Amino acid sequence: MKRLWKRVWKTEPAVSESEVALFGGPLRYDLGWVRHEYARLDTKFGQAARMVPTLVGSTLRLAWRADRRALLTIGIAEVGQGLTQAAGLLVTNQVIQALLKDGDNLARLHAALPALIAGCVIAVVGTILACLSTACTGRLEPKVERLATEQFLEGATRAELEAIEDGEFRSLLDSAYFGAQSSRAMIGICVAVVNGVFSLVAAAGVVTVLSPVLLPLLLLIALPRGWGAMHVGRRRYASRMQWIEHERAKRLVNNLITTRDSATEVRVHQVGRFLLDHFRTMGQTAEAEQTRLADGRAVTELIAAAMAGLATAATFAGLGALWLTGHMSAATVATAALAIRTGSASLGALVDNVLRLHEESLYVRDLDRFRDEAERRAIPTGGEPVSTFPDQITFENVSFTYPDRDTPALRDVSLTFPRGAVIALVGANGSGKTTAVKLLAGLHRPTAGRVLWGPTDLVEADRADIFQHVAVLDQGFQRWPFTLRTNIQIGQPERNADDDITRAAAYSGADKLATTLPRGLSTLLARQFRGGQELSGGQWQTVGQARLRHRQASLVIADEPTSALDPEAEIESFERIRRLADEGKTVVLVSHRMAGIQHADIIYVLDQGHLVESGTHQELMALPDSQYRRMYLMQAQQYGTVAPVVLPSPSANGDSTHATSAPD
Repeated sequence: MKRLWKRVWKTEPAVSESEVALFGGPLRYDLGWVRHEYARLDTKFGQAARMVPTLVGSTLRLAWRADRRALLTIGIAEVGQGLTQAAGLLVTNQVIQALLKDGDNLARLHAALPALIAGCVIAVVGTILACLSTACTGRLEPKVERLATEQFLEGATRAELEAIEDGEFRSLLDSAYFGAQSSRAMIGICVAVVNGVFSLVAAAGVVTVLSPVLLPLLLLIALPRGWGAMHVGRRRYASRMQWIEHERAKRLVNNLITTRDSATEVRVHQVGRFLLDHFRTMGQTAEAEQTRLADGRAVTELIAAAMAGLATAATFAGLGALWLTGHMSAATVATAALAIRTGSASLGALVDNVLRLHEESLYVRDLDRFRDEAERRAIPTGGEPVSTFPDQITFENVSFTYPDRDTPALRDVSLTFPRGAVIALVGANGSGKTTAVKLLAGLHRPTAGRVLWGPTDLVEADRADIFQHVAVLDQGFQRWPFTLRTNIQIGQPERNADDDITRAAAYSGADKLATTLPRGLSTLLARQFRGGQELSGGQWQTVGQARLRHRQASLVIADEPTSALDPEAEIESFERIRRLADEGKTVVLVSHRMAGIQHADIIYVLDQGHLVESGTHQELMALPDSQYRRMYLMQAQQYGTVAPVVLPSPSANGDSTHATSAPD
């Protein structure tokens, strides 16, 4: 009890190591939560009630894993509360009977005194048990939410990249996001259901002892309430399913107005009013739907209340008839009325809680569906080991088509990536370069053909081994909102020694960057948090290259790694990455900067998913009609070092030397 009291008044929670490591200090930012209350599907109340054991069982298993002691304490406390409620009704009956006996008031009060004292003791015990249940529920709920969230995040991290890029899977992921919160809510609701069951059993038992004929009337009072809640919930669920995309779009507009990424254009281009007007329109449309639901709910609840009123009137009329005909004494009638009132309230609350339980279970079932689908589409574990990096990686007639597209991104492509070589992939946007490196890194599996790591087919390989050999630095690499040190360490999280971090920082020049920041490597790189700093695009790419070095991988993929660098830094960066090949690493460069890849050992030219040319810079430049030569001379022309290049017109079959398409 003393520890509980301290927890209630504790104002400064302990700072975790993760907060210090990732963000440089404690985070106390209250996001606030918007509760999304889903309702029932096309089910009757009886169907919802029959599902309760399954739902409760699933929640209890999660709670058992989270905190067994708290769960057992809640169970004991709830059973105890049910017993105290039944005992309280019986004691109340004794008090009433004693007060209605013949004799003077003092004698009747003296006769009722033992029952009154017993009632007070029972009430105190019930209150203590209720407080104990509340305290343990409060301790258990966040633990259950954490476990459910971990399951959600684990499924997301293990899923194949093609699943994350699939719109249908993303929709399931979005709906499952709320499953963790609903798992937490279900703990409290389960407690309320158990409490309601015991309360109902206690009241029904007393009513049955007094007069079994009253029991059906007790049930009749609560049925209209359940009917009303069921109908309201079904309409609300149908509405939410219809409007979920609308709500997501409205949130997107909200974010575009407020996020830093769009802040410049919102102000310079004065986009704010434009977006705000659209937000207002969308909001008013959603409000109309909410008004419709509110009106429907009011009508339904009015009908339910009228039906419950009639049932209540019939019940008390029955009590009056039993008293008038002499089948019940006045004391028994009073006790029965109290028991019916208590029982109908308990039954009504039980109905509401069962429906709420079913309501929240829709989110939990979305989470279960997501976990099952994520498991089905998870990156396979095990497979043929690739413990050592091979002498060569080979594409054999590889084709790949994204699930949501009809046109292949790669078509019958054969490539070789020798160990210790610098290989460049060039081509127009949409030519398939990025798709090729995703296949090379094991992020995608080919639709046709084979990707061989030495003799091992990528499809049969242990993907964890594949990833262990790969480091990727692309144009849109993640700028983690953590400290500078963690941004470097995250290239290989298990290697966290200061010497390793320092060497990686020195490789790219991130060590010099650290000297300009207020807390050096411990500086938080996120302006959205107090004390955080922001870096320029070029500075971030310096951090990215340090991360690349810290990974110490044998296959280094650099996809447009110098897009934000000045010319001098760009030359240094390309040279730094190319030198990795001298250490026996295979370096794959994807770039539109032709000057940066001219020293590559092999240059592959892709066009609309096809391999059209390959060779060294000198070999490709020696071909008068080569696409590579035209691309190189076009860029050189911009510096005035060569005569203008005249490009041929597209041929009759639609081919073009610099065809453009959607980004790959």
